[in-house]
Amino acid sequence: MENILERRREQRLRYQWPVWFAEDFQGLLYQGQMVDVSSTGAAFTCFARGCPYPGQQITARINVPYYHSDASFDVNEFIQAGSVCRIDHLPNGLRRIAIKFFHPLPYKPGEHANKQFEAPLFTGAAMM
Repeated sequence: MENILERRREQRLRYQWPVWFAEDFQGLLYQGQMVDVSSTGAAFTCFARGCPYPGQQITARINVPYYHSDASFDVNEFIQAGSVCRIDHLPNGLRRIAIKFFHPLPYKPGEHANKQFEAPLFTGAAMM
């Protein structure tokens, strides 16, 4: 059995919705797919083409569900700037990007998710 050191201070919300990112929103935008989010950072996958580099400052447009006690949810859109802190190389030319936000979200998404329900999957035309 692996002994993994967990350094996360906050529960993550895992879901698979599109995310758009760029060095700044004046240029070309790239699409990725959210892996998880906390109030202080996020992880998403993208293709190697357009992949940012470690330490790069990027801005991402993300949609984050906010769950209510009756299992309903609202979707909040955020434009979050942050710094790329890690890039993992995945099969098929994919990369998993971890970013740390410069300013936290106004709530902790993983703590608002009702434990009985998974975040809904995006059913539109997603990249991956």
